[in-house]
Amino acid sequence: MIRHLVLFKLNEGVSRDEPRVADGARAFAELGALVPEVESWECGWNISDRPVAYDFAINSSVADGDALVRYLEHPAHQAAVAPWAGFATWVIADYEI
Repeated sequence: MIRHLVLFKLNEGVSRDEPRVADGARAFAELGALVPEVESWECGWNISDRPVAYDFAINSSVADGDALVRYLEHPAHQAAVAPWAGFATWVIADYEI
C-alpha cells in the first residue's frame, strides 16, 4: 500500500474564498470517488495558524506503485490538479505503508 500526501500552499494574495480556489477544493473533494485505484481519500483546509503550515491537504492511498501511476495519469486527476497551478504550489510525499 502507498500513502500519497499532497500539501498545497496558496500563492501570495490568493484567498481560499476565491471562486477558482473554492472550485479547486470541490474538485479534490470529489476526486477520490472518481478514480478506481484510490483506496482511501481525505482532503481539507488547514485549521492551524502556524506560519509554516500549508493551506490545503490531500491524504490518500493506493494499492501499489502501478496504481499510483494510473491514479496520476487518470483524466479526473489531471483535470482536478490543473487549475491549482494557477494559484498554488505544492509538495508531495509517497511512501509505503
